[in-house]
Amino acid sequence: MKEITLTPITGTTLIDLGYKPGKWFAEAIAYANEQELSGAALETYLEGIAPEPVDEIEPFEEPLAYHKNIRAETELDAKNVASVEKTMDMLMKTPTLVAGAVMPDACPAGPPGQIPVGGVAVARNAIHPAMHSADVCCSVMMTNFGDAEPKAILDAANAITHFGPGGRKDRFDLPEELLERMRKNVFLNNEKGLSCARTHLGTQGDGNHFLYVGRSEATGDTIMVTHHGSRGLGANLYRQGMKLAERFRKELSPRTPEKNAWIPFETEEGAAYWEALQIVRDWTKLNHTVLHDATKEGANAGAKDRFWNEHNFVFKSGDLFYHAKGATPLDDKFVPDSKAGLRLIPLNMAEPILIVRGETTETNLGFAPHGAGRNMSRTAHIKTKADKTVREVFDEETAGLDVRFFTGSIDVSELPSAYKNADAVQRQMEEFGLGEVVDRIMPYGCIMAGNTGYGRRRRKKKR
Repeated sequence: MKEITLTPITGTTLIDLGYKPGKWFAEAIAYANEQELSGAALETYLEGIAPEPVDEIEPFEEPLAYHKNIRAETELDAKNVASVEKTMDMLMKTPTLVAGAVMPDACPAGPPGQIPVGGVAVARNAIHPAMHSADVCCSVMMTNFGDAEPKAILDAANAITHFGPGGRKDRFDLPEELLERMRKNVFLNNEKGLSCARTHLGTQGDGNHFLYVGRSEATGDTIMVTHHGSRGLGANLYRQGMKLAERFRKELSPRTPEKNAWIPFETEEGAAYWEALQIVRDWTKLNHTVLHDATKEGANAGAKDRFWNEHNFVFKSGDLFYHAKGATPLDDKFVPDSKAGLRLIPLNMAEPILIVRGETTETNLGFAPHGAGRNMSRTAHIKTKADKTVREVFDEETAGLDVRFFTGSIDVSELPSAYKNADAVQRQMEEFGLGEVVDRIMPYGCIMAGNTGYGRRRRKKKR
């Protein structure tokens, strides 16, 4: 008698029967093949195990209105503002969003449709990883060292800080309590996350991150400000978040662009991701703190005051998630460890760092600029300086300041002319009601990474 061979059931079998791929496929296929189900028996089984179909969420046909706290003052401004509006118009079609705003220092930060630097996007019950980007919790912290000499503080900081890729050999201690919270979180309890949490503590990265020393305009006190994010720890979380958001996007809203995918907060994964963001926030605050404490010890100085704030993060109020991509939270509800409502807004190494406070309005959504916008890319800016040597540009733009690059190599793309006009940003802050300046930290000097060659090495490795 001829043996009958049954055709194995595969994912294609289920798709042909009208089912949408999902995690349940693996279990269903294994059981159906084990039980040799076919025909009506297979269909009855699948009807019982398949999840209820989800109605796909369509992007808005027209962009939601958003608040434009920005005005072009020059021809170059006009081109930048047009690019910002183009990308915001696409972004505001994302179906989770309920409000948005752009700040005076806004500039594009990727392909059209991706949230710009200086952008705020408010989503209901949804976290969009691309809207906080890989530099999770990029933030600034200040310590007031009283009557200490600025040079003494900058020298002490220069001896202990670390810029550029990679971690430290002389590690700072990571508190066991924070480490335990990481181990309990599905997104952070992995070799990459735990390693970065240990080795990147006390490091500041590259790009526009800095350590700045100056004097209070109001009191003359010496103040240090550090600017950096969560380093490899946050970048690792971001990569996982983007993968998870893409999985939800394919199921919930396949017509939404990948860069605007989201994680529904009211899911097990959403709650765990939100908790991971809070842990990363605490780690980043600690990262600033260890550098400030080590500088204080190295300079044998006293400390009168200290506060900090994020300007690249996701903030929650009720069921609304405020994604601030380069925007400073003014509202105390966004900064649970606020210091008298004070916030820091840096401009560039040759300009004051502003100390501000402000109220939430209908148009600012509770945010102010973060101060570091550009009107052109780094490469385009460097080309505008081609008629001068790097040293000539540096000497011209940093005259009278003690500016140091950690690598010993000047990065022209981080000099003052690479950024938007600081006076224009401040004028528009006042014009659009984006915080009141209560003091200015006048520049003495700063430390930045300088040219690390990291981007070139990565491109070469990719090729």
